[in-house]
Amino acid sequence: MSARRVVITGLGVLTPIGKDAGALWDSLAAGRSGVHLIEAFDTSSLPVRIAGEIVGFDAKNYIEKKERKNLRVMARPIQLAVSAAQLALDDAQVDKARLDPARFGVEFGAALIASELPELAAAAQIAVNGTPVKVDMPRWGEQGLPAITPLWMLKYLPNMHACHISVMHNAQGPNNTITESDVAPLLALGEAARILRRDQADFFLVGGADSKINPLSMVRQNIFGHLSQRQDAPEKACRPFEMSRDGIVAGEGCGVLCVEDLEHAQRRGAPIVAEFVGFGSAFDHGRTGKGLARAIRAALGQAGIKPDDIDHVNAHGLGSPSADVWEAQGIAEVFAGCGTPVWAMKSYTGNMGAGGPLAELSASLLALKHGTLPPTLNYDEPDPACPVAVQRIARPVSKPFVLKVSYTDLGQCAAVVCRMWR
Repeated sequence: MSARRVVITGLGVLTPIGKDAGALWDSLAAGRSGVHLIEAFDTSSLPVRIAGEIVGFDAKNYIEKKERKNLRVMARPIQLAVSAAQLALDDAQVDKARLDPARFGVEFGAALIASELPELAAAAQIAVNGTPVKVDMPRWGEQGLPAITPLWMLKYLPNMHACHISVMHNAQGPNNTITESDVAPLLALGEAARILRRDQADFFLVGGADSKINPLSMVRQNIFGHLSQRQDAPEKACRPFEMSRDGIVAGEGCGVLCVEDLEHAQRRGAPIVAEFVGFGSAFDHGRTGKGLARAIRAALGQAGIKPDDIDHVNAHGLGSPSADVWEAQGIAEVFAGCGTPVWAMKSYTGNMGAGGPLAELSASLLALKHGTLPPTLNYDEPDPACPVAVQRIARPVSKPFVLKVSYTDLGQCAAVVCRMWR
């Protein structure tokens, strides 16, 4: 029996430069950045006040009226997830009545979800006193905890993306959440593909969602996150692999893919976007690039191709002075001498966290579809410490394979290869 083939049939994306796949592509083609001064809340007391924000997002515009009452128990990343899932289903022309619920799965990648301050403020004020501030633990237990709504935690559990989506769409098949932050959605995609190939499901919604545009999260990132200080020109702040890069730009977003068995897709007449052909993961101890290179080689090996078969590498591309170096070294170890272009979408959106990898992969799949790879923004002067061929101008797509890589700040890496569908 031949192995089942895995195809991508729908793209659901919500990003700072587009609230669906078509709008995303229009912004990429126009070289339009989504990084600007934050509008969601008052940032006047923060040192860094810029981010890649999805302005005007309202989940009520994406989901059925009967489901809208549930939005009150969904934090923003979860609202992004359920909205992008519906976009993906629409893009894949899915008639849910024709899906077997027991073979309809959900795989999601997630990260820490920051609480909204009003939901904890009253309880915190009850339990603190004095200067410097001290927490009165007996008072916290007796009076503080009862002041928190009983449903508070359900808004912020990272598995609730997949939970709400599965309930909303009657997906009774395999269901899992991988909480590995920036790399989690690629790990989720790899896991979904393995389940499909084992014939334990026919159809998956695979995604990742995250939002760092939150007062609590922005305070934490200002203290610990090594953010870019380019306040005067936000659209130029995120500069992956470039000599003058000075830090990360916070962002938010979501990417959800419809992923299914090829024969299942063909039976229902689905519009096939691309074929998933390779996956690899590794841990890069010490963040030298060696582990990332192992993940890339594993993905290429599973796809049965060589490095010079890849049209472009869709990089993680944080714009971090240190992380870009080891990522570039890992990519260069595999692609040395190939001249393979490296493209970094975060130059348009900032770091969307767990919402980034599949939205960024979707952009590469759109590039295959339209036959053009957009430029990486803000790449003016190469950094010799980052020995990769960063794509500076738009160029025609010339090969059918794309590679997407992601990693966490602790060194967990993943790589995915997809092939243009013909």
